[in-house]
Amino acid sequence: MRVPSLSLRALLLLGLCHTGKRSLASAPGLQDQPKKIAVVGAGIGGTATAYYLRQEFGAGVKIDVFEPDTVGGRLATVKIRDYEYETGGAAIHPLNLHMKEFIEKLGIPQRTDVPSKMAIFDGKELTFEESDWFIVNFLRMLWRYGFSFIRMHMWVESILDKFMRIYQYQQYGYSFSSVEKLLHAMGGDSFLTLMNQTLEETMRGEGFSQNFLNDIVAPVTRVNYGQSVRINGFVGAVSLAGADSGLWAVDGGNKKVCSGLLYHSKSELIPARVTSISVKVRPSKTGTTTSFYEVNYVGDSGSAHSLYDIVVIATPLHQGKSDIAFSGFSPPIPSHYPGRYHQTVCTLVHGLLNVSYLGVTQPASEFTVSDIFTTDTKGSVIHSLSSLDPVHIPPSYKRPPASQTNVWKVFSPQPLTQEQLHSMFLSWDSVSETRWLAYPAYRPPHRKTPPFILHNRLYYLNSVEWAASAMEMSAISARNVALLAHHRWHNQLSKIDQEDLHTRLRGEL
Repeated sequence: MRVPSLSLRALLLLGLCHTGKRSLASAPGLQDQPKKIAVVGAGIGGTATAYYLRQEFGAGVKIDVFEPDTVGGRLATVKIRDYEYETGGAAIHPLNLHMKEFIEKLGIPQRTDVPSKMAIFDGKELTFEESDWFIVNFLRMLWRYGFSFIRMHMWVESILDKFMRIYQYQQYGYSFSSVEKLLHAMGGDSFLTLMNQTLEETMRGEGFSQNFLNDIVAPVTRVNYGQSVRINGFVGAVSLAGADSGLWAVDGGNKKVCSGLLYHSKSELIPARVTSISVKVRPSKTGTTTSFYEVNYVGDSGSAHSLYDIVVIATPLHQGKSDIAFSGFSPPIPSHYPGRYHQTVCTLVHGLLNVSYLGVTQPASEFTVSDIFTTDTKGSVIHSLSSLDPVHIPPSYKRPPASQTNVWKVFSPQPLTQEQLHSMFLSWDSVSETRWLAYPAYRPPHRKTPPFILHNRLYYLNSVEWAASAMEMSAISARNVALLAHHRWHNQLSKIDQEDLHTRLRGEL
């Protein structure tokens, strides 16, 4: 997808580089800054929130980040022999401007790109295998599906054009109190409509054939979200954007962004699990009362609690993801919101691929495909199978052919059995399995998302995942929540939930 003009992209990037100066420059005329802020969760959302909160509230506020596990959350790596490999979020779109800003600010390079080739597997054989020649791929697609492939890219591009508006809004300091209002500001009623119908319904309405959806679109949604074309249209468009060219990753692993943001925010990492949050009222020096949030947590040293002016929850409040009790709130705040997270099992196998499993008859030494997507076929065991490169590409690295031992990543809905592993691999010397509750199970019609604002100064970042779960979506939500917390603390309500921003700001950028 291209931004409408190069100058627009340049100005957006320039504005993003200076977002930290906006709020602090206006701070002298505002009320006192908060003294303590808590962030619960140190994944990409939580660490980005700490980074943006520091920009908004300045050096004087103490920011504590609670994380019982490893910094990075669903961005994680596993070491196999001498190298580390991604097991969590792996790819970043070229127009993810917040992620670009992060690595530029932190001085982290992008990973060296290794050319790849894709194929589609229907459970018996490869129905499509990418050629080294662009013209060959184009003619194959044209022969089988007409101009559907080009039309799909144009459709996704039209959605991303509207999506890009959020960077302009955030550059000017605007924020939104709900996911629905954020989406409406970007894409109007059309984005809300996408949330309330399936990708299949949306694309059929745009004139795409069922065969094209089954053969091309479904394999993409399966590899990116482990789900079919019956996910909602908005997350479906995000998924298809994730199949675009120019995708990149962070040298050394995407989780390095999280540790870098945490360090750069000058936050204190508290290795503990938050068990409950409650409202406490304390007398102030002026004789009035002031409310705080008491965060109770358990770490290696036992139980403890601290009081905070502002709290941001940056971990999903859903069954199987967290168990935080909220007490003393009116109306009550649930520990778990409706909806479940979808399981995807990531299995890394250091072994020798059995190419005959894919219906391939050519010698393994001649099989050069690196990424195998799968159709939504009854009884399908896997969502995808990929030859995996290390998170740091050594000099003169070349991906091994299928005839040599390599690390392969398998996405599947359930753990692989020994029988299934034997059918896919001729031999192996190590298997690493990670069970992720990686993203929501997307089933329209869209239920109202949990709010960004749980209480007066208590915020919830992961609401945005019910629109679409992605690294950049978490970063956008982090920026939004930091702005929201700042504006509500200083009573700058004119910066919240403004309508028709695209038209009002068009002349300013």
